[in-house]
Amino acid sequence: MVLLTAAVGTLMLLTRVREMRQKRVHPQAASTSVTMAVRFENVQPADNFRNLFEVPVLFYALASIAIATGFVPAWLTIGAWLYFALEVLQSIIHCTLNKVYQRLAVFVLSFGLLVGMWIGFFISLSSKNPA
Repeated sequence: MVLLTAAVGTLMLLTRVREMRQKRVHPQAASTSVTMAVRFENVQPADNFRNLFEVPVLFYALASIAIATGFVPAWLTIGAWLYFALEVLQSIIHCTLNKVYQRLAVFVLSFGLLVGMWIGFFISLSSKNPA
């Protein structure tokens, strides 16, 4: 996930710099998201970069808690890789074709998977360590 975020961040930087040079936009003219939205056409990498700091934070938290508790069942590892694959697919769609229904379908799958992973983790952990 960190490498995906770095890749999208790099794509965002390259896209933004290229467009600023082509349109001769002074960096100060793009100092806020509002002024950037007015000046730039290709904002998908920036939008996707922001998205990678929203729901995936719950993924990072789950992974951290699982590692910290020493409870990382095999199904959680498989789920984590599947979640990562869905996030990669969502980023590819978002940064290229940007088809909303395709992005939505992948988002619903990844979000549902993540919620299921959280529920499964708590159920598994509580049955492993009864209170």
